[in-house]
Amino acid sequence: MKRIRNFCIIAHIDHGKSTLADRLLQYTGTISDRDMKAQVLDNMDLEQERGITIKSHAIQMKYQQDGENYLFNLIDTPGHVDFSYEVSRSIAACEGALLIIDATQGIQAQTISNLYLAIEHDLEIIPILNKMDLPNAMPEIVEDQIIELIGCKREDIIRASGKTGEGVEAIMHRIITDIPHPVGDASLPLQALIFDSVFNTFRGVVAYVKIENGCLRKGDKVRFFATDREYVADEIGVLRMGMDPRDELTAGSVGYVICNIKTAKEVKVGDTITHVKNGCKARIDGFQDVKPMVFAGVYPIDSDDYEDLRTAMEKLQLNDASLTYEPESSAALGFGFRCGFLGLLHMEIIQERLDREFDMSVITTVPNVEYTVHTKKGEVYTIYNPSGMPNAMTIEEIEEPYIRAQIITQSDYIGSIMTLCLGKRGILMKQSYLSTDRAELTFDIPLAEIVFDFYDKLKSISKGYASFDYHVVDQRPSKLARLDILLNSEPVDALSSLIHVDNAQNFGRRMCEKLKELIPRQQFDVAIQAAVGAKIIARETVKAVRKDVTAKCYGGDITRKRKLLEKQKAGKKRMKQVGNVEVPQKAFLAVLKLD
Repeated sequence: MKRIRNFCIIAHIDHGKSTLADRLLQYTGTISDRDMKAQVLDNMDLEQERGITIKSHAIQMKYQQDGENYLFNLIDTPGHVDFSYEVSRSIAACEGALLIIDATQGIQAQTISNLYLAIEHDLEIIPILNKMDLPNAMPEIVEDQIIELIGCKREDIIRASGKTGEGVEAIMHRIITDIPHPVGDASLPLQALIFDSVFNTFRGVVAYVKIENGCLRKGDKVRFFATDREYVADEIGVLRMGMDPRDELTAGSVGYVICNIKTAKEVKVGDTITHVKNGCKARIDGFQDVKPMVFAGVYPIDSDDYEDLRTAMEKLQLNDASLTYEPESSAALGFGFRCGFLGLLHMEIIQERLDREFDMSVITTVPNVEYTVHTKKGEVYTIYNPSGMPNAMTIEEIEEPYIRAQIITQSDYIGSIMTLCLGKRGILMKQSYLSTDRAELTFDIPLAEIVFDFYDKLKSISKGYASFDYHVVDQRPSKLARLDILLNSEPVDALSSLIHVDNAQNFGRRMCEKLKELIPRQQFDVAIQAAVGAKIIARETVKAVRKDVTAKCYGGDITRKRKLLEKQKAGKKRMKQVGNVEVPQKAFLAVLKLD
């Protein structure tokens, strides 16, 4: 056990984690030059296309120093704020962390939040200055920022480059000397933490585990704490470029377990595995439950695909534990699921993965957050969906979640960022300068205001320099109203949203204008209205497709034409009563991107 090192790589998005992980794999000979490709651990098509890490990836490396053989278990983590739950799970399975900072950009918001996560778990931090090969690197300035942030010495910071391989040997040496080996006792009863899992069509659920205490052998009878079910460990092994079977895993090891579990619900990430005989008495603590931030309805385009969507959701949740879902139904869209996501990028990725991995085409409704409604009778409701709102006359007050947002930016953009945040009902809590030209702004903002396009706007006004991180602080009373969209006086529940009273009119008008462009013309006029309660606040009309019924009348009495027009008018009126308007999927997506 003294020769095992478990560590993860943490950083802000796009600071070069995956590229540096590639160099470590090459340096230790885990992957041959022939099999090498960029971001080799990002094995999802989506990750390769977008250049971001979505899932944490665990891999084992062998390394020799001073005649001693060492085993390194490395976990490469995502950098985007929407996937911070993946980072927290990876940190729970490690004793140390490589904190990577881009020498051209310096410390960013997610760097700080990931660092705090690691410090909470008492991880040993090794600071690394990456991208040293770039001509615009500013090592001295960024080193000053790191020293101020974690209080280390200047010589403790390793200068490295993921592209050229500079500093990799120094990193390897520091992992051995600085990161403590795992502490565990192989003679104690088995305690193994499940920190991730995937679904394999042929083998069932594959659980990734870290053995805290005891020893797990192939063929052992094991019990899962959360579900209290018993299985046989058919295959165990370590994670190299593929799965590498072993006969036993001892305390301190990281590996995988296959028990032929076919039902995804039977495995929970964060659960503890122990032996059926002489098992441990307590489960492993320190694992946080996920708190979704953004809620949206996900419905199959064809209602017959509902059961297929349920199966896809189960398998996806196994692979992405931060996804939560429960069944719901909608008058406009039929049966579907109300899903909880960690943010808009997370929602977009889930939608894309459903399409690619499970061939499920889905409609996603307008995202909402969780509201608490207090009625005049003293009842309290938690609402995720505007259609579940009680009658406006019975409501005493509505509370909405507020977040504490940390924005790190260059001082040139402070004015425009403040304007953006104050326009989103933000309250400035603190402003401090990290250096002469970099400031940290702390705002309290309603979560509902950042759900739509806040991140995009922040990036565009700061020319991509500002970085953003947030966590929920509390719920506060707000003046909110339910905005309904009516098509021919029929409400479309999937387009309803809860919105602040001051923004309702503007938002309603923009929605009506957008829908007018997207709803196809019918044989009758379609009235698109936005309403708050019984009051109509905006209206647009999609004009009817009109056939010229008087074309055959070339002269003669006007009454002939009038008779034909009256007949057409009566037909249109009858059609309007029975005709229903199909809302295309583009309309639901366009509402998310209202600018």
